[in-house]
Amino acid sequence: MAVPKKKTSKSKKNMRRAHDAISAPGMSVCSQCQETKLPHRVCPHCGTYKGKEIISNDEV
Repeated sequence: MAVPKKKTSKSKKNMRRAHDAISAPGMSVCSQCQETKLPHRVCPHCGTYKGKEIISNDEV
């Protein structure tokens, strides 16, 4: 079994973890109501996707 010979320094440990930060999801703008929404998803405000009504206004 592999066992490390030396202690990993704080600097090396933090350099390894530099890519682990959580980033905010990318947002896009709805073409109908100009509200922000997640890309490639139905707009939660107006219920449209690519200019077509997917969910009627009573369901939203």
